[in-house]
Amino acid sequence: MGYRRRDARPRLALWMLVALGDVVLLVLSAGPAALVALVAVVTVAVAGVMAVRRTGRPGRLPAHGVDRRAG
Repeated sequence: MGYRRRDARPRLALWMLVALGDVVLLVLSAGPAALVALVAVVTVAVAGVMAVRRTGRPGRLPAHGVDRRAG
């Protein structure tokens, strides 16, 4: 009766906030060079994700393939 289903989303959100706080503390302690490096890494990561989504996955078969049995 006291069973409550555990959902992973609140935990994920909490760990994302912890990671964001860590990054903020790192940038504050390291200075502007770390901020520039962080922005560069995020920019490259976002560009990579967008490129993969835009071009599609390699090796994916076409939706309407050629039927080799057709005569």
